[in-house]
Amino acid sequence: MEIDRPDVIAEVTAAFEAYERALVDDDVPAILSFFAARAVRFGIADQQAGIEEQARWRRAQGGLPPGRRLKDTTIHAYGGSTVIVTTLFGYPGSDVLGRQSQTWVRLPSGWKIAHAHVSEPKA
Repeated sequence: MEIDRPDVIAEVTAAFEAYERALVDDDVPAILSFFAARAVRFGIADQQAGIEEQARWRRAQGGLPPGRRLKDTTIHAYGGSTVIVTTLFGYPGSDVLGRQSQTWVRLPSGWKIAHAHVSEPKA
């Protein structure tokens, strides 16, 4: 198995950046389009199993605080169909950095997030 294939890294980097733009813009339909139908997402104080649960949660959640920034993003491919993305995130006025990880898989419909985990340490 070839690891960290540049073509796969480039594809998922573009998808991750588009996902991040949708997240910052609170574009719920776009955010949801990045997730596989059976994706599991563990949030800071929430969890969703499947796209229907995530759609309900996203519509009720509201947008992120302004000024979100990412730090130390890593994107590693494991063959041509699985990629792990990790990043730290923060907001102005806080030294706390949250953690985010995503497992992206190549499906017939394109690259989708199959699993996501978001956490923040206690300040």
